[in-house]
Order: sequence, then C-alpha cells, then structure tokens
Amino acid sequence: MEKPFYITTAIDYTNAPPHIGHAYEKILGDVMARDRRARGREVVYLIGVDQHGQKVQQSAARAGVRPEVFAQDVTAKFLDLWKRLDIAYDRWAETTAPQHTECVRAILNQLHQKGKIYKARHGGYYSVRQEQFLTEKDRGADGSFSPDWGEVVFLEEENYYFCLTEFKDWLVGFLEAHRESVLPAFRWTELRNAVERLTGDLCISRPKSRLAWGIELPFDPEFVTYVWFDALINYISFAGYTSHPVDFERLWPADYQVIGKDILAPAHGIYWLIMLRALDFPDERMPRLLVHGYINLRGDKISKSAGNTVDPAELVGKYGAEALRYYLMREAVTGQDMEFSEDRLVARHNSDLANGLGNLLNRTLGMAKRYRQGVLKKPADSPLAAPAAEAVSRHRAAFDRCEPHAALEAAAAFVAHCNGFIEESAPWKLAKDPAQAERLDAVLYGLAESLRILATLHEATIPQAAQSLREQLNTSLTDTAWGGLPDGHVLGAPRPLFPRIETPA
Repeated sequence: MEKPFYITTAIDYTNAPPHIGHAYEKILGDVMARDRRARGREVVYLIGVDQHGQKVQQSAARAGVRPEVFAQDVTAKFLDLWKRLDIAYDRWAETTAPQHTECVRAILNQLHQKGKIYKARHGGYYSVRQEQFLTEKDRGADGSFSPDWGEVVFLEEENYYFCLTEFKDWLVGFLEAHRESVLPAFRWTELRNAVERLTGDLCISRPKSRLAWGIELPFDPEFVTYVWFDALINYISFAGYTSHPVDFERLWPADYQVIGKDILAPAHGIYWLIMLRALDFPDERMPRLLVHGYINLRGDKISKSAGNTVDPAELVGKYGAEALRYYLMREAVTGQDMEFSEDRLVARHNSDLANGLGNLLNRTLGMAKRYRQGVLKKPADSPLAAPAAEAVSRHRAAFDRCEPHAALEAAAAFVAHCNGFIEESAPWKLAKDPAQAERLDAVLYGLAESLRILATLHEATIPQAAQSLREQLNTSLTDTAWGGLPDGHVLGAPRPLFPRIETPA
C-alpha cells in the first residue's frame, strides 16, 4: 500500500491574530495537498495552532483573561480565516489537546530516562520575543543584540537542558548525505552554515514561578516545557506517534513540512531533527523541510511586532478568496521573499483570470452555442493536443519541484496559446463556409477539451472556479489525458467566471 502524502505547515502562534504571511503558508500547503489529491494520492494535510508560551501568557494578562481563553479566542480567528480561504486540511492540531500533551510528556520522560535531559543553573541574556536564551554569537559586531530579538533581559535560573550538541556531528553528516532534505537548495546551505555555529545545549524548561502556561514536566512539576520544544512535537503527536502507532508508522515521515525561513534555524533544522534523532528515528525517517520566504510590505517583513500588517480576511472580503489564492501562488517564488501589492493582486486577477481563462471560456461556449447549438463533434486529432500535453507535463514537474508559481505559469501560457489559436483559426470565418464545417468542429472541440484540462490544472489553486468551469462545460471529468469529452457532448451555458475587478481611477 502506498504511503499517504503527509504534508504539514508550521502551527501558528496564538499570541496574535493571523496576517497575510500565515495565509500564504497555509495556501501553499493546501495547493500542494490538493495537487496530490488530484493525482489520486491519499493525502493528510495537518495545520494547527501553538497555544502555550510566555507571550500568550503576557498577552492574556494585558487583556485581563486567562491564557486558555485568550488562546482559544485567537484560535477561532485562525479557524475562521482558513474556512474563508478554502483551506482543505485533514487534521487540526492544538497544543492544549490531551493527545498532544500526553505525547509531549511521554517524549520528555523517554529523553530524560535516556540521559538526554539534565538539570543545570545558567545565567544569560534572554529574548522575551523569541522566548529563548541568547549566546555571544547572537550579538552584533558592536556587541549589542539585534532589534529582531525584541526585549532582551539578563536571567539566571535553574532549568532543564536537552543534549543538543551531542548530536551536532550526526546532523552535519545527515545534511551532507541528504541535500534533498531541505528545499530550495539555497536554504540547505543556510542551514548547513547554521549547524556549524551550533554551541551549547537547549534549555527546554521554564520555572513555573516565571511561566505557568505550558505543559508540566512529568519528572519535575515545578517546571513547564519550553514552547518550541512543545510545539515541534505536534508534527508527530497528531500523526499518532504515541496514541495510534500503527497509523503513525504508515504516515511518517512527513513528505513536506512547510515552514518560513525564520524558523528553519535553529527550530526546525536543528532542534527538531536532533529531537527526532534522540528518539532513535533513523535517517530515512527524517522529514523534508520546504522553506518559504517572507511576504514583505514596502520592503519590510510583514509582522504584528513591526506594526506592518496586511489583514487577509479584509482582502478576502474585498476581492474573494480565489483572487487572493491565485495571486499569492502565481507571484511568490517558493523560498524567496515576495513584495505584497494590492495593485498587483488586481492586475494578476484581471490579466490571467478575467482576460485570460475567463475570456477563453466565454468565447468558446459562446461560439459553440452560436455555431453548433453547444454540441461537440470529436475529431480524430487536434493541433491543441500537443500543447495541452506539454502544459500538463510542465505543470506536474513544477509541483514536483514544489513550485506552484511555475505550474501556474505553464497553465497561463497554455491559456494564451488557446486564445491565440482562436484568432489564428477564426471560427467566425469558418462558420460562413460550409466546406469548413469539419474544421470548425475540430476547433470548437479542441478549445472545449483544452478548457476541461485547464480546469484540472487550476484545481489546486482556485478549486471553486475550477468546479464552476467544469459545470459550464457540463462535465465532471478531472483527468488530464486528451480526448475526455465524448463525441456529441453538449456544453452548458456560459456565465461570468472571473468578473474584472474595477478600481477607482
């Protein structure tokens, strides 16, 4: 039995409501999952929220509510947005769930018994924003800590530590032997360089006197688990690591863990991989990390802490979910930063969807209705068959490379080819010449069949529009092999699929 395609995205921190960066990551995971479903794969797509930690506790205190109430309120905002964006996830992770709590505590016990967790007193500088102790390597050339760390305070306290450095040599060897474990390739290089700088073990606890909102250590009730150690475990806890081991064995490793570049190192590329190794996971059961860049606004990373945000819910209300999904997937090159522009969103919708795909659909259905009462005659061959096959091949190869933008480029190029084919073949002229009846039938069939295939090529990114396109073609076929529409097929009536977005002059 084929292993299910297991894909996850980083769970979102409930310290603040979602912004456009969260939306981009979830849509990226969703289109990757939908693409595999369209190919007939069984898919498990996991998303969720990280509800513990110091920042949640502080935000709750400022709001005058308990941390669990605050976290659930923000969680509801994430859930509402994913529904509005049509994110088709299969499993939902909340780090306060009993299944997760029990798994975290079981792993802590296992590592403690193996001697991989020890207690020690440490003094050092602590980043409140990142909830971690800093080292001298985190200082800038002038000796100060970057503003990216937020408030930095000096702390001295007793805590529990995970033997991170014990596994440094293993991680170096693993990365050298498995360059495909981090995508795109230049992100592998970043991680490899970060591992070289690794010094010191990982503090994996916080005293309850300072932080009560977390999972209690099973071997010392005076401490709770460090939020990152807790959060990372969601990828296996909700895959059934301790609760459903048979299911877990079938599902793991993750085919892709989709994460932002800011949490590649040290969280996912160092902490997480070493945690798995310490739990005796072999090299072949390590997950693959798919790393995306930032969504920037006026050159700066979009983030609440920087006061630089874009509300995706507002964009959905203004332009619709599918316009936003298409824009983000078409414009963002996987792994690289993207500059967000509302003007570009409108321009991309109008050019690719309204003027491109939508126009092709309207023209095809309109001509078929006008010249053949909407009835198709299937020819022996079509000049559009080869370009369609090329578009399908390019589309699939792009998704195999985790490049939805390139897949949509291939689809857009085929749409342009079909619209050009209409001008070249001039069906309105063929319709006036009875001797060209067979040629007219071939043209109309080729265009309709091309649209059927284009519906499937857009299925992952704009699923509602793809379904509407099929309905107008009066077909439920989703394969990409040429010739699916039968001889005598009756097309449906055209209706506007992508109305142009008009903006004030």
